[in-house]
Amino acid sequence: MTIHYEKSLAGIVTLTADQPDSSVNIINGQFFAGLSAALDRIRDEGAIGVILASAKGAFIASEDIDRLYSSDDPAAYFVAAEHIKELFRRLETLGVPVVAALTGTALGGGLELALACHYRIALDDDRIFFGFPAVGLGGMPSAGGLVRTGRLIGLQPALEWLTQNRRYTPRQALEAGIVHELAPDPEDLMARARAWIKANPHAAAPWDQAAPYQIPGGGPDDPANAAFLAVAPAAIRQETRGNYPAPPAILAALAEGAQVNFATACRIESRYFAQLAAGQVSRNLVRAFRIQLNQIKRGLSRPAGIPPHPVTKVGVLGAGMMGHGIAYAAAKADLPVILIDADPEQAQAGKARIARLVEKQVQRKRIPQAAAHDLLARVTPTADYGDLAGCDLIIEAVFENRAVKAAATQQAEAIMEPDGVFASNTSTLPITGLAAASARPANFIGLHFFSPVDKMKLVEIIVGEATSDATLARAFDFVLRIGKTPIVVNDSRGFYTSRVFGTWTNEGMALLGEGQSPAAIEMAGLQAGMPVGPLAVMDEVSLSLAAHVRDQAVADGQATAHPGHAVVDKMLALDRPGRGAGRGFYAYGGGEKRLWPGLTEYFPPASVQLPQQEMIDRLLFVQSLETVRCLDEGVLRSVADANLGSILGWGFAPFHGGTLQFINAYGLADFVARAQELAATYGDRFTPPPSLIERALNEEAFTD
Repeated sequence: MTIHYEKSLAGIVTLTADQPDSSVNIINGQFFAGLSAALDRIRDEGAIGVILASAKGAFIASEDIDRLYSSDDPAAYFVAAEHIKELFRRLETLGVPVVAALTGTALGGGLELALACHYRIALDDDRIFFGFPAVGLGGMPSAGGLVRTGRLIGLQPALEWLTQNRRYTPRQALEAGIVHELAPDPEDLMARARAWIKANPHAAAPWDQAAPYQIPGGGPDDPANAAFLAVAPAAIRQETRGNYPAPPAILAALAEGAQVNFATACRIESRYFAQLAAGQVSRNLVRAFRIQLNQIKRGLSRPAGIPPHPVTKVGVLGAGMMGHGIAYAAAKADLPVILIDADPEQAQAGKARIARLVEKQVQRKRIPQAAAHDLLARVTPTADYGDLAGCDLIIEAVFENRAVKAAATQQAEAIMEPDGVFASNTSTLPITGLAAASARPANFIGLHFFSPVDKMKLVEIIVGEATSDATLARAFDFVLRIGKTPIVVNDSRGFYTSRVFGTWTNEGMALLGEGQSPAAIEMAGLQAGMPVGPLAVMDEVSLSLAAHVRDQAVADGQATAHPGHAVVDKMLALDRPGRGAGRGFYAYGGGEKRLWPGLTEYFPPASVQLPQQEMIDRLLFVQSLETVRCLDEGVLRSVADANLGSILGWGFAPFHGGTLQFINAYGLADFVARAQELAATYGDRFTPPPSLIERALNEEAFTD
């Protein structure tokens, strides 16, 4: 990164960060060298003040994560944290006023740098964000950001800023006390910065001034803070189930640091950071959400050598729950969309649902009213297939029935662009079989979206036997364009996500069928790190759909017996098909859901109740083992697709880093041994595949 140095006639130095060949500025080795040299020059030349600015749209995004998290030695992280703190402290104690000119987003290390300045002025623009995303990677600030935030805005507000992984607008940052002033435009911002420097020649950080500094709201011994600190650990544990060590570490560093001087507090921050950064949870999260996610976005599973062929017009068949969400995602990406339903009123209802999604964005100030109007104007609801003329991508989202899908395919292909791509949003039906109805099977592919489409980031791209690489490349590029994360899998029943998702829900139902406590089963799912328990998930999916998918597999001769199936049949016989009907494993009503008391009558408690860890192991191991089988069978094409697909697709415990990273972190030999124990007790579904046993013998982890 280059630090441009410019000194005005008035003696004010503007340091402008500019990283060549990048859209953002990243704190890296070049940044350290450039800023250090600039600080030496400022001292030697006797400047009267400094303005930190950016040549990019953003201020400074963060630190170089690949560099920062490259070791498993806590001492290395401690030394690195102390090094960057020393540099930022040099800036803070330069002896002249320093202003951060925040004309763009500042996250993580970028915000920490701004906090080391004496004054912060931001553009009044809701497209700009500030925050500390390190907690989302299992870490915490390492450049003094935790200490400065706690001292600037108080312990309780600081805990929210540091642990919630939220992005705050400039106005929210102003209200919190993170920034001091807002400016309407960059020119005015720089004028305000220069004026502040001239008006405050002896500026210093509050904690460096002569009078003893008092933290807003008081220290840990203040009665309100003492009461808060007494209950905060329990609240954090309830939220994290003890699976994420970063929030309690941040709380401890805040409380401990508030009782000592600034320098000691910074060393406390470094020690907690080093402990987290070298820990397994942080390494899992960094590997999944930085390394592997970046691999996917850079085209890990996109065919090489095929130039971009951007989609220009999208048709969506079916205006229901999935169809309207897909249409919204495409229209949000500035694509014209034809939203078709057999019933014109249903097509209009689909657009009305899109309008409600857009209105929420307006209310949250995510998009202006004019942009909302334009987005809705791009969606054309209709029942006329003739309106598909000119579409070069059609996504079918009709009922999960081969005959219905075949009819929709043939009607659409007769109208759409001859070289266009036809995609099915099926979640279970093999793409090769659906492509049999197509006149152009090479242009036929699966695009499996997840519900609700507006919130779920993953799209599973399914390649049929006849799907061409050009079709895959166009589908991949489209998924990236609409802001989703694509994983690519080969064709099979259930593909990857639906297939492995079914193993964990079936295992939960098998536990119920064995007479394990329903409440304990649900808690085991939560303790394992899943977003909800397996019985609650089945209610959402609906037991009727689960039975339909199983019966379709039976009809196709591809069914595999599972003890959970008997539970599905019994629940359906009791007319409890799931939440949609208002009755399933849970009883619904009065604004609350609760486990149906009748479960203990129809699934009597066993005399021996399993330990929670035994149930947790069963729920996690069955998913990872099925993932290995998907890799062995060629359904999965990469380890990154497996890990990100499991986390983003059905919520596999993020802190484990994905289904295959769970095996890596557990230790391959230990995982195999534990799987064999489970298989001996509960059945062949826990038997480790030969490939996994071989990997364990060779100590060969799952890596791309």
